[in-house]
Amino acid sequence: MTTVDMWFDPVCPWAWIASRWLLEVEQVRQVRTRFQVFSLAVHNEGREVDAWYREWLDERWGPARVMLAAERAHGNDVLRDLYTAFGNRIHLDKAPIDRALSLAALAECGLPAELADAAESTDLDQALLAGNRAALDPIGEDLGVPAIHIPRPDGGVNAFFGPVVSPVPRGEAAGKLWDGVLLLAGTDGFFEIKRGRSRPIVD
Repeated sequence: MTTVDMWFDPVCPWAWIASRWLLEVEQVRQVRTRFQVFSLAVHNEGREVDAWYREWLDERWGPARVMLAAERAHGNDVLRDLYTAFGNRIHLDKAPIDRALSLAALAECGLPAELADAAESTDLDQALLAGNRAALDPIGEDLGVPAIHIPRPDGGVNAFFGPVVSPVPRGEAAGKLWDGVLLLAGTDGFFEIKRGRSRPIVD
């Protein structure tokens, strides 16, 4: 069994799709995903970004803060179900990013409502920054999420941004993409393969 670390911001649609892909991979390959919290708001703080993206980020600090607070209080295992609870509401139901969102996601997972208070607190922002650095140090700070780390036999890590894919590959198609990603990530000196996005995001 290979344990794969994936960093995500709950509000990122590409990370959401990649996470659902990894859950599909778990069904057809000997893989287990360990989810890790990332904050795009922290990552882009102080950076020059488009005005629309700055406004988008400024409205979306809360979910990552709440999820990290839940992990701190209840352990990493809570992130798997809590991410699903947040993600279904954000990406499928198009719910507003507000306190009601956090309360509903926490309640679904049987977690205390007071964890929602973290959305408006800066107390964990340094911890979010540390998590961001853990995700990006092996791949480059100009990237973001999805960020995936796969352990190598020598104790190192194959780390990369992506894959950026839509819609979610299912079943053996998910496994085949996993096989391809392993091949590319395991190739010494391989950096990038890319093409223009020709379709909308499909969850």
